[in-house]
Amino acid sequence: MFIGLVTAVGASVCYGTGSVLQAVGSRRSAREEAAARGREAGITEHGGPSLASTAKAVVTWEFILGTVLDFVGFLLGALSARLLPLFLSQTVISANLVVTALLSVRLLGLRLKRPEWASIGVLCAALVLLAVAAGPEGGHDVAAAVHWWLLGVSVVLIAGGSLLVRRLGAGAAIAAGLLSGLGFGALGVGVRILDGLDPFALGELLSDPALYAILIGGLGGMYLHTVALQTGSVNGATAALVVGETVVPGVVGVVWLGDSARDGLGWLAAFGFVLAVVSAVCVAHFGESEQEIDADPQAAALSEH
Repeated sequence: MFIGLVTAVGASVCYGTGSVLQAVGSRRSAREEAAARGREAGITEHGGPSLASTAKAVVTWEFILGTVLDFVGFLLGALSARLLPLFLSQTVISANLVVTALLSVRLLGLRLKRPEWASIGVLCAALVLLAVAAGPEGGHDVAAAVHWWLLGVSVVLIAGGSLLVRRLGAGAAIAAGLLSGLGFGALGVGVRILDGLDPFALGELLSDPALYAILIGGLGGMYLHTVALQTGSVNGATAALVVGETVVPGVVGVVWLGDSARDGLGWLAAFGFVLAVVSAVCVAHFGESEQEIDADPQAAALSEH
């Protein structure tokens, strides 16, 4: 349990720091494209982030460093998913929202409102409740059909989600953040159900659809997260991601994988879980303000033209 908590916290720090660094790179590349094309923040004619701004974002040093941290976070998160109940490991990892909020003040010049700080404080309290209530993780074996279902759901989420956020345009931050969170949630579930396989049996591993669900969920989640960081509040997008990567894996872990709380503390685990999700939703709601424009005079100037 202790090692699982340490790895989950490490993953949370890596993901939170990586999100802010990726936001710095994404927004700098978007402003550069805007200056070159005379349009607002790399936004295309239909209102969404352009493919050019997204491509430029991924080659900035900030984004590359953030991606490296995401990869380290993925490894730590995968380990925690094998050592803890999913409702605990995914929720602790999703506390990267706290890291993101604190670093956003420093690196992005954002000014967090009192309701945001209060919601973040409630999220931290909810994580403590979950840590106290969590019991041992459940099993890893599920029917083969579940592996295929996970792959199918991952494909639909990422492919359909990508089309959806393109249509939503500049207002896609929350939707993209939620969908990226669902992709990362599929990744967590995939890691868990692959645990029973021999990692050296490459033939068996490569033929398992859950492996490809992990790849699609992880890479697609990273793409959608990049889109979210370009189009709206970094804290709001990250909070939506928190909901996506916490709720579904937590439910799957309890219903299908046998995750449970300690004897007599099921109510506390449920209360902490709901409290964590609600507080994350509140951060997403309060984060959907114009604070980025206020904090970024150059973006504000571009938006006036």
